[in-house]
Amino acid sequence: MTRILLTNDDGIHSDGLITLERSLRDIGDVFVVAPAAEMSGASHSLTLGRPLRIRQIDDRHWTVDGTPTDCVTLALHKILDEKQLPDVCVSGINHGGNLGDDATYSGTVAGALEATILGVPGIAVSLVAREHFVFTEAARFAVLAVKKILSEGLPEGTLLNINVPLGEIKGVKVTRQGIKNARPVITEHIDPRGKPYFWIGEQYFRSNAEDGTDYRAIEDGYVSITPLKSDMTDHAALTEIGSWNYLASQEELQMR
Repeated sequence: MTRILLTNDDGIHSDGLITLERSLRDIGDVFVVAPAAEMSGASHSLTLGRPLRIRQIDDRHWTVDGTPTDCVTLALHKILDEKQLPDVCVSGINHGGNLGDDATYSGTVAGALEATILGVPGIAVSLVAREHFVFTEAARFAVLAVKKILSEGLPEGTLLNINVPLGEIKGVKVTRQGIKNARPVITEHIDPRGKPYFWIGEQYFRSNAEDGTDYRAIEDGYVSITPLKSDMTDHAALTEIGSWNYLASQEELQMR
């Protein structure tokens, strides 16, 4: 029986996770280990400064009072039988897109990334919408993606970041990660005790939908599949940076 680990960053009660679990039950034995509360924007953070608590709901559902990375780490090394690791880890369905640079902030992507690092193929699934979240089509596509991974496999160390448009889907495109053309917008407020607090938001200032990117695929009504890796090395820059004269730099340091 196929074993599937399901996690997310929107929390155990997320509609996206619940819809996805229902769909995945048709192809395997689903185990859910998800944050006890919303952890959007947690990125690939691991909780080290405090203890973590696991709460078992039933024989298929657990919550962790931590990040998606914590959830996957504990699922694979504590909660589930290490002798029967999942065949695939699915993270999502996220309430909102994880396109371009936003993938680096995403707890959804981080859940799939942590699974990949620990030897389990991972995919992250997000619905690109701001309201009126209807997860049916995204869940249906997630099932297709899981079946494909189970039959074809993934390159070692690679995860799939899948973004699904809201509404009619015209098709599927394999894309590169786009660049987010936005700037932070910080608003300051005063709490009831007279102390300041801040909200960080974003304002987009120009189009970022270049040909071949995840942004463009979504704008055109296509599912975007972007292969990602934990290896963040800029391989194209290795030669250029390697040609720098570090010996001269060392001599300058000694002169100081």
